[in-house]
Amino acid sequence: MVQRGHGKHSIVRQCKLLQISRSGVYYEPRGESSTNLALMQIIDRVFTDWPFMGVRQMCNYLCLNGYPVGRKRVKRLMRLMHLMTTYQHPKTTVAHPETKKYPYLLREKKIDAPNQVWCTDIMYIPMRRAFLYFVAIMDWYSRKVLSWRLSATMDMDCCIEALEEALTKYAIPEIFNTDQRWSLLHADGWSLFHAD
Repeated sequence: MVQRGHGKHSIVRQCKLLQISRSGVYYEPRGESSTNLALMQIIDRVFTDWPFMGVRQMCNYLCLNGYPVGRKRVKRLMRLMHLMTTYQHPKTTVAHPETKKYPYLLREKKIDAPNQVWCTDIMYIPMRRAFLYFVAIMDWYSRKVLSWRLSATMDMDCCIEALEEALTKYAIPEIFNTDQRWSLLHADGWSLFHAD
């Protein structure tokens, strides 16, 4: 917005009118130094092999390999490169303290036929820079995987798609069991019963 060599207003006057600092007009961004570029290449290579390494571990690694750097510098460079450590997420299925605990209703149930009980679960698959989420629907009697989906985000859509595919390909089960609830099919439709 500031025009150099403006006929009416000087740069000082233009900065006052725009309420911006004059130093910002004269500032020319500098790129990273050759040392920082070399460090960024090393950090990128190491992070690709070990994506769980955080700032402290990366700093220790660099210092042990002859690159004396501080934590703040490594943190700035990793942030500049948009590197975020991947780690095992803590307990994602912790129930709310006020949630009522129901007994596990399938513990004594005899399962002696296919399509009597289905089960489903989601598991994390660690990748280099993130997690993928794998959902599978399985028949308890035959241990056959009826359908599955792989997703980059843990949303409901992939779970619903897997269930709809299993329901389309196979007969409707009496019970659909998950780690949080199970469903029983009645003549009037599905009924949900909570389980532990």
